Amino acid sequence: MTSAPQEATLQSKAPLSAPPLTESSAQSASRATPNDVQHNASKQNSRTTFYIAFTAVCLIWGSTYLGVRFAIETLPPLLMAGVRFTIAGCIMFAWARSSGAAMPKWQEWRSASIVGAMLVTFCNGAFTLAMGRVPSSLGALVATSLPIWMVLLDWLRPEGKRPTTGVMVGIALGFSGIVVLVQPWHFFMQSSGGASSHPLDMIGFALMFFGTISWAVGSIYARHATLPASPRMTTAVELLVGGVIMLVIAIFAGEVSQVHLDKVSLKSFMAFLYLIVFGSIAAFSAYTWLLQNVSTALASSYTYVNPVIAMLLGATLGGESITPSMISAMMVIILAVGLIAKYRTPSASQIREQ
Repeated sequence: MTSAPQEATLQSKAPLSAPPLTESSAQSASRATPNDVQHNASKQNSRTTFYIAFTAVCLIWGSTYLGVRFAIETLPPLLMAGVRFTIAGCIMFAWARSSGAAMPKWQEWRSASIVGAMLVTFCNGAFTLAMGRVPSSLGALVATSLPIWMVLLDWLRPEGKRPTTGVMVGIALGFSGIVVLVQPWHFFMQSSGGASSHPLDMIGFALMFFGTISWAVGSIYARHATLPASPRMTTAVELLVGGVIMLVIAIFAGEVSQVHLDKVSLKSFMAFLYLIVFGSIAAFSAYTWLLQNVSTALASSYTYVNPVIAMLLGATLGGESITPSMISAMMVIILAVGLIAKYRTPSASQIREQ
């Protein structure tokens, strides 16, 4: 999960039409300098790196929901997640320092720790617990509603701005999609003793919505907080602190005594390694590059792709069923997020030239 996605497109700087090529302009064009060639090569490299980084984030973070579900089959959930993020945070911290990033000051440590607690401990911790109760594809669908919560919370905070009419329509449409996804009427049928073929785990849904709202709160706080100048160091502190807090919670919850190494399956262990190497380090590194080189709107638009990837992987590798209501909810929520992005973003942004 990430900050709220905004709609953005890659635009070419070349005009749609050009003036006629005169003899003088042709001679000027033929005299390309080495700097021009190097500049064009740099632009091409940046574009290629963008496609690699964006594809990696879409595929990897779309697969982590199923990866978590596999990992916690034979590993305690909070302990697994705490170790995962602590190891990833240590590696990222060492990488940031070796790259010349300065040690964070006390205020930067404090702010990054708060963000890490909200994004890593509460959000990812809640989703890790929920993956033991609901299909992984549902987790991705609930996470897609993040921009809706961010708009609402940003409006409700002190000095928050009222959403535009277009955004309000997107919010209403988004909550309609959530209703289609959760289908609360089945819960009332069960409570009243009526028959229902749609067994709901309301605790699982509550955990996922709590995690999504926690991510939104942390993201909004991060906009106004004093964080380390290096995005890589910021990510490292967030992962490290969030992972350590989750480890402490896991210890107090008695999960250490639940570890039986002889019963850990190969699938769970490989999923655990995948979450560390790819889900945390590789994906966070690719996302950090995106944040540094393209607009936040374009960088975070991967959330449009995540539910599709998660549903396909859940059905093919996880044996999960895809229901018509899930597909309908996905289409409604993505449409709502698109409306919110359209009316919150004044213009599209380009890849920054290196």
